[in-house]
Amino acid sequence: MTILTALMAACGPRTHFPALPPALPDSLSQNDSLAVLARDLAPILYLQRDESFPLERTVAVLHPSRRVIAYYLTYRHDIAARWSPFSQGADEEELWVGYDATNAPTDIWTYWHGDILHANWRGKGELGVNVQWGKHGSLPRGTEASELPRGKSLELFYAMTYVFPDLVFGRFSSEGPLCFCHSFARYQEFTRPIVLGARLTAIGRTADPDSLLTAVFGKRYAHKPYWPWEQRRRRRLWYEVSGEHALMGRE
Repeated sequence: MTILTALMAACGPRTHFPALPPALPDSLSQNDSLAVLARDLAPILYLQRDESFPLERTVAVLHPSRRVIAYYLTYRHDIAARWSPFSQGADEEELWVGYDATNAPTDIWTYWHGDILHANWRGKGELGVNVQWGKHGSLPRGTEASELPRGKSLELFYAMTYVFPDLVFGRFSSEGPLCFCHSFARYQEFTRPIVLGARLTAIGRTADPDSLLTAVFGKRYAHKPYWPWEQRRRRRLWYEVSGEHALMGRE
């Protein structure tokens, strides 16, 4: 057991970000009007109250020909296989905001474990996203449990915190929880707000953000689809869900 512990500690992932260069590719100045827009339309993130892994670096990217802004987020780890030497280290998640000619939000898309969720946000005001405990899947705030893709329900992920050994093995290689030792009702309590617009590491404008994401996150970032309409040839484009305005204003 001691040898196994030592091997996992030595081989497990390490969250490491590169030093930021003086000039980032495809980036905007903080005072640019588009950078201001990206901060203004950044959703409020609502973390589950017991979340252990903090939000780290974040990047916003405005598409040059569509009224869509991508937000790429990293958390220090997630609970899935963080003990494995093949793990990426930091957990990367994504969401996207559509807006109209008046710069009002119209749509929100979120990445949910390989699928994409979409909510019409016209007339709903402040954007909000609920963040799943431990794995950080993103849900438009107000999504009904019955709207989630089959096989990727909150009930299933909650059960997995008890059935699978990832949480225990993960403690051999990095700090983190041993279990989600609370009720399913508490698992659904998204009550820790983060104002994402105040936490953006970089803001850019490009259709291909690979160079910017590599500079900010490092070469081993997850390379998930950059935009919600990409890489969906054999999969459903996205799942329609409900949504509601965020419950707090900006600080």
